[in-house]
Amino acid sequence: MNERAVTSDRLLTISEVAAFLQVPVGTLYQWRHRGIGPAGLRVGRHVRYRMRDVEAWLEAVNRPACSALGKSKGR
Repeated sequence: MNERAVTSDRLLTISEVAAFLQVPVGTLYQWRHRGIGPAGLRVGRHVRYRMRDVEAWLEAVNRPACSALGKSKGR
């Protein structure tokens, strides 16, 4: 198994994901409640995230914004 695979499979705490995304922990809890944040896993009473899921979510939410930047209204 290569190092990249091990890193992407590592389970992150909600604090680690919040630091990575540079958002408050409370924001992640709100996103999770609303079903709009990265996919999380329940491990007992704890929430954990896979880095690959966080990165995939980040790519997915940024696609529409990037494509909309090149379009002008009224043209």
